[in-house]
This record gives sequence, C-alpha cells and structure tokens, in this order.
Amino acid sequence: MLDQALIALAASGGTALAGAAGTDAWTGLRQAVARWFGRGDAQREQAELDRLDQTAVSVQVTDPAEAERARIRQEAVWQTRIETFLESLDAARRKQAAEQLRSLLAQHVPQSGVVAGPGGLAANTVAIHADRGSVAGGVIHGGVRSGSPSLPDPSQG
Repeated sequence: MLDQALIALAASGGTALAGAAGTDAWTGLRQAVARWFGRGDAQREQAELDRLDQTAVSVQVTDPAEAERARIRQEAVWQTRIETFLESLDAARRKQAAEQLRSLLAQHVPQSGVVAGPGGLAANTVAIHADRGSVAGGVIHGGVRSGSPSLPDPSQG
C-alpha cells in the first residue's frame, strides 16, 4: 500500500502524461517515462514506449467531448500503472524511483499548471476583446451573427 504522497505523485504522473500527449512536451516526457519504467531493460522500455504511443493516439480524437473522456481515462490508466510499479519495489528502491519520477516531471512538464490538448491553447491569462461590432470569444459553439440588433417590439418596452 502506498502512502498519500506517492498516490499523489502517481496521480500527477497520470495527469502529466494524459495532458502532454500530442503537445510539444510529449516527446521528452514520453522518452523519460519509458526509461523510468524500463530501469535499464531495453525490452521493458520499448514496451512502455508502445503503451505511451497508444495513449497519444487515444487522446487525439476530433470530438472535444470524446477527447476529454479519453484524457480522463488515460490519466487513470497511467496513475494505476505508476502506483502498481511503485508498489512492486522495496522501500529503498521505491523512494529512489519516486525521487526520479518527481525530477522527470519537473523537467518535462510545463510549470504553469496549464496544459492544452490538440487544437487547444495553453495560457495562464487570456484577454479577449471585441469592438466596433466585431465578435470575439474563447470558445464559440454554434453560429454567430453580426450586425445591428433588431429593435424590440414596442410592447416589450
């Protein structure tokens, strides 16, 4: 059984992997995590690279709602894989592996806490402005019409 700090670390790893898939951060994180799991075993490392590639494919869907569900599933998958791996180690090796995982996450995951998937924009602050009858929006679902608004019916005041 893992303590809360290691469970939180595994959750962070799962979130980082699912969030980075398909982004600029993916390649470096993918390699580092595969090496971490592989522990010097080339076959095990290659197996992890294959699993990570499957993760990247599964989160790169065009439907935003399905992409979010896929990302959540992959977060859980990788959290569980990391927890299982840590549980398989003796106390000394577990401590060392946890330190290595913390280090690689700090090195390869954007520190802003903001991660965007395919087609997304990662930003801490976004200012959106519209003027002179234009339309601006962070996300617009559906149609947008621009022009002078119709006058209300006199009965509406």
